[in-house]
Amino acid sequence: MSDQKRPYRMRRRAELEEQTRRRITESTIALHEELGPARTSISAIAERAGVRRSTVYRHFPDDDALFAACSSHWRTANPPPDLVPWAQIEDPAARTETALRELYAFYGRTQGMYASLLRDEPVVPIVEQLLRDFHGYLHTIQDALIAGRGLRGRAARRTRAAIGHALAFPTWHSLTHEHGLTDNDAVALMCMLVESAAGTRPGPAASHSLHRVR
Repeated sequence: MSDQKRPYRMRRRAELEEQTRRRITESTIALHEELGPARTSISAIAERAGVRRSTVYRHFPDDDALFAACSSHWRTANPPPDLVPWAQIEDPAARTETALRELYAFYGRTQGMYASLLRDEPVVPIVEQLLRDFHGYLHTIQDALIAGRGLRGRAARRTRAAIGHALAFPTWHSLTHEHGLTDNDAVALMCMLVESAAGTRPGPAASHSLHRVR
């Protein structure tokens, strides 16, 4: 009888261990969003997860292991917009409009975490490492939005700079939180900046939004 129960007990123990690991991971994510990684201690994580500090260290012996688990879990729950459909939009102005609209919606859903991470990036080395992928993602978008414009020299540099500014999280945050714009109005304003830098006109949706604001 005991031999028959042993596999069940082992499975149950594994399930409980996985539940504890997930609870620690989710507690860390919540604290990173609320306080930021720089202000999140192991004691606070243990208290939020309802475990001992030693339990946190048993599952995650160092910061690298803990941050890797948190990053993977959070990214799975919050995937960024897919770049592939944007590349199929031939008109650069319409492509920029679509990309900014989807990116700003993503920022709206994830603003708590990105505000904390970007604030702590200069002082927490592991955050700087983890954000390299995010910055690389924005750089890839920048390349996609300037493609097909046929720009050279100063016009190309000016337009790339305008696109980079429009894509930045702090730009979205400033426009929508400090200056009270809606996402649609923020998209329209940034499209106007980009197309002005390129010497072209914004896409139809952005133009309509700009006229409505006026």
